[in-house]
Amino acid sequence: MGSLESGISLKKAGSRNERSTFLSRPRSRFSRFLLFKKLDYLQWICTVVVFLFFVVFFQMFLPGSVMDKSQDSLLDDKDLVFGELRYLKEMGGLDFGEGIRLEPCKLLEKFQREQKEVNLQSSSGFNHSQHRFRYRKPQLALVFADLLVDPQQLLMVTITTALREIGYEIQVYSLEDGPVHNVWQSIGVLVTILKVNSDEIGVDWLNYDGILVSSLEAKSVFSSFMQEPFKSLPLIWTIHERALAVRSRQYTSSGHIELVNDWKKVFNRATVVVFPNYVLPMIYSAFDTGNYYVIPGSPVEVWKGENAMNLYKDNQQMKMGYGPDEVLIAIVGSQFMYRGLWLEHALILQALLPLFADFSSNNNSNFHPKIVVLSSDSISNYSTAVERIALNLRYPSGVVKHVAVDGDVDSVLSMTDLVIYGSFLEEPSFPEILIKAMCLGKPIIAPDLSNIRKYVDDRVNGYLFPKENIRALTQIILQVISEGKLSPLTHNIASIGRGTVKNLMVQETVEGYALLLENVLKLPSEVAPPKTVIEIPSKLKEEWQWNLFEDFLNSTYEDRSSKFLNKLEEQWNHSRREKFGSLIATDDSFSYEIWEEEKKMHILNIKRRREEQELKDRTEQPRGTWEDVYRNAKRADRVRNDLHERDERELERTGQPLCIYEPYFGEGTWPFLHQNSLYRGIGLSTKGRRPRMDDVDGPSRLQLLNNPYYRDILGEYGAFFAIANRIDRLHRNAWIGFQLWRATARKASLSEIAETSLLDAIEKRKYGDALYFWVRMDMDPRNSLQQDFWSFCDAINAGNCTFAFSETLKRMYGIKHDLNSLPTMPEDGGTWSVMQSWALPTKSFLEFVMFSRMFVDALDAEMYDEHHQSGHCYLSFSKDKHCYSRVLELLINVWAYHSARRMVYVNPETGAMQEYHKFKGRRGQMWVKWFSFNTLKAMDEDLAEEADSDHPKRRWLWPSTGEVVWQGVLERERNLRNQQKEKRKQKSKDKQERMRHKHHQKALGKYVKPLPEDMGNSNSTSN
Repeated sequence: MGSLESGISLKKAGSRNERSTFLSRPRSRFSRFLLFKKLDYLQWICTVVVFLFFVVFFQMFLPGSVMDKSQDSLLDDKDLVFGELRYLKEMGGLDFGEGIRLEPCKLLEKFQREQKEVNLQSSSGFNHSQHRFRYRKPQLALVFADLLVDPQQLLMVTITTALREIGYEIQVYSLEDGPVHNVWQSIGVLVTILKVNSDEIGVDWLNYDGILVSSLEAKSVFSSFMQEPFKSLPLIWTIHERALAVRSRQYTSSGHIELVNDWKKVFNRATVVVFPNYVLPMIYSAFDTGNYYVIPGSPVEVWKGENAMNLYKDNQQMKMGYGPDEVLIAIVGSQFMYRGLWLEHALILQALLPLFADFSSNNNSNFHPKIVVLSSDSISNYSTAVERIALNLRYPSGVVKHVAVDGDVDSVLSMTDLVIYGSFLEEPSFPEILIKAMCLGKPIIAPDLSNIRKYVDDRVNGYLFPKENIRALTQIILQVISEGKLSPLTHNIASIGRGTVKNLMVQETVEGYALLLENVLKLPSEVAPPKTVIEIPSKLKEEWQWNLFEDFLNSTYEDRSSKFLNKLEEQWNHSRREKFGSLIATDDSFSYEIWEEEKKMHILNIKRRREEQELKDRTEQPRGTWEDVYRNAKRADRVRNDLHERDERELERTGQPLCIYEPYFGEGTWPFLHQNSLYRGIGLSTKGRRPRMDDVDGPSRLQLLNNPYYRDILGEYGAFFAIANRIDRLHRNAWIGFQLWRATARKASLSEIAETSLLDAIEKRKYGDALYFWVRMDMDPRNSLQQDFWSFCDAINAGNCTFAFSETLKRMYGIKHDLNSLPTMPEDGGTWSVMQSWALPTKSFLEFVMFSRMFVDALDAEMYDEHHQSGHCYLSFSKDKHCYSRVLELLINVWAYHSARRMVYVNPETGAMQEYHKFKGRRGQMWVKWFSFNTLKAMDEDLAEEADSDHPKRRWLWPSTGEVVWQGVLERERNLRNQQKEKRKQKSKDKQERMRHKHHQKALGKYVKPLPEDMGNSNSTSN
């Protein structure tokens, strides 16, 4: 620390010169004194021992004597750890001062480096250029726990005003309503009050390009962000409370590790965690996952200062034992305890010493200024050290006092007359303690450090002195305090300083958030990029939006984070008791009763099993072959499964002509899924399926969905392929439909009236073999300019949709020469289907799946290598795991138009129907030959024959997307069935032959019952 070394060297140099002049003559006398033996050696030795004793005693009470120890001894001493940073000692390896350093710029550099890689990849790696369209503005969601009046609302209103000016669209969500609702509406921001039911929040967060969450109290909303499909959304979380950092130490010491881990998961979900100063990320280091970032600046201290001015109107000096006419000077310092801090305070006290000589010369000895040294270390021996320093500098007794402030600093600062910043440590931002002092209207004196000089102009809104020249501080003090009170100029400077600090660091805050969003957000190609940071109007960076909060400035600011944490702890304890029940109790007698009850239940179970076994042995068991037993067991399992699966909804669905499937992935989609008999969900992943629902398990029907890469990139087409795979085992309705959960979130799903209208049209065959759809392209938010089909497709695919379509069809149909292989999609005043919400006859659906499988296979062969290795594709500006899913979204329109299907739009609210792209307008434009069933069937059989006969070893997607069926497979299955049938016949003949020629053993003879013995005796003759 160069500043401290400079200050020390000045003092040492001065003392060395003084000693050379003062001790020159006594040294010779002292030597003569010893030579003449006027003092015996025993007295000399005692004098030296007493001197050393006082030196050691003096050093014991100086923090420097302890702070100069090795790093290990520093970490072992709890008394030297500063305030809320004390627990960092327990983690080991940290030293205070220069050893603590937060480098949030590395996080920003990481995002910038990723963006450069994307730009380099798009410019050199792809064989086709990308284009950005400006169809809509970037969308941001701002989430609050409530809309009560607090400084955080003022901060976000100011930031929102600036962001909207450079091109962002922002919508506010809150768990609870409040007075600030009207403030948001006054600036034109839509406010939505969320209804949280059983941890389900019915908001489609995918509509937004980024999420901004404010305060710890919004933690309950994270349950939605931590679920699929919202896990990958960029999320910026702003934290300004300290309560959780303090509680986390209590959680760890009390063994509530689950609660700590739960908070760690929440911190890990955030893309960036933003703090308003550099102290908070350090005290929150227990939750750090490498995503901490600091944007300095917040109106919190100004708001609290306004409240403190009203709260401390009474004379606080009288309450603290000081006279009303006494000048009270506060010496404050850095928020960090570091080596040499005591020495800096000693230098400041030495510079203030001439002030007391001036008071003595003016006969004001009874009204000496009082000096208060503030720190947050309330348990160390620093108070004794300050007193010893003052005593050595010959301050009058009781003038210098150390005050340890652990909480409310404002109450102490409010009674002071002058605040001196006594730390030479170069901090990363403007010291928070000076902001508090200036908010209270106190004049400040500080060294000319870079981050102080940036906001304080010497003798304008504060006083600055060179850190290399302590004597300049003395001169400033003598000018500030004259005749026992502050000078009028000082009062004027303090007033100007209070006006300055009211809007301190607004520019840094606004530009910081704008720059962070610019680097964090990954905007789709249809989104217009916002203006740069330098284009923000200067008037929006000069002050907080105080004018919108004029009616609330007199309201008392209350930190509600402690109440929130108390409530959260109660809920956690309650859920824990419900989970473990009475086992949580630690009472020995209660545990004994549980053991006795468990023992009795065990004995009863043993008796019951023994009785069942005895009864089973007594009953006559049926005889039969192993084949009969196996057949009966399988029949019983099949009956059991049928009874389990066929619930009420499935029974109702059996008699309907239509079943609409809703593909979904993740628990975040559950609030948007229907539960009546017309709909049935299909989960794209086994993990996120709804409990107690008869949803289709997609991965069990199509093994390809177990691969996360293809599950993400295929999207809803994974559900199409899963249902079409052996469809007769699952779907027995004449018609099949699909509806994306996002259509329900957008309120574009079918109403009950529209459902009835659609079913009636299907039963009456009103339009025959038609494609019914109810989410139209011209009403899609991505198509605000009402572009045609291919222009819209290009807009959502970085300008390369037509190129990808053309190349895929060429590969699919095997076209070698350059040919315009882009099907025409005319602008005839109609519209098209988006968001995969449509219905088809089941037979036509299978034909569409047959076409889609070949198209997806060709598209995958075109893009797999580049996308699978790097995550980039020319259909997106950033890494995108859903690379060509937006191309597939519009594929149903191309197939339906060119395969001569009627296309009917169903109004999702009224059920009114209107046919678009009628056959008369299609003549001469349809590719009927390329999209006919015979052509597609022949191509499908060729691919099936190749996969079945040749067994190619290359990577090939098509066989994994469904059944492989061709004439050879049918013949092989027919032959196999015939062979099994002949085998069963032969076994039956052999059995009959064995029964016919079976050898029967002849009887050994007839049994003749002997006569009774008495009858024999009666027939005999008597003598």
